[in-house]
Amino acid sequence: MMKYICKAIGKQEGQAMVEMAMVLPILLLLFMGIFEVGRIMGAYMIISDLARDGVRHGVVGYSDQQIVELINNQRIWLDADRMDIDINAITGERRRGEPLEVTVRYSLPLVAPFISAIIPNPFPLESRCYMRIE
Repeated sequence: MMKYICKAIGKQEGQAMVEMAMVLPILLLLFMGIFEVGRIMGAYMIISDLARDGVRHGVVGYSDQQIVELINNQRIWLDADRMDIDINAITGERRRGEPLEVTVRYSLPLVAPFISAIIPNPFPLESRCYMRIE
């Protein structure tokens, strides 16, 4: 009787190992996807904040160069070489009451393998903000 019980337990341990081998790649892919989505959301929040800060400083009289320096100083962990900053007065010149637009574009490189088969690598992010010149 004990002989049959030991055989049954041994088969169940092997079954659990096979199940784990089948499920582990899916779990790893899921965790890597969650990690990358978190990085994408964090980078988008940063560039949105940078665009908002840039346009706010632009409407109170900062020059384009000062706005670019401000954005580059506040970019936290984002690489400056992957960032593109556009500052445009919609009507062509900065006059009181006219809108000012600041656009920040960033190409976020993905670090998790196999995720780039699902989403583009580098992942393009863009944020625009408009305000009236004071």
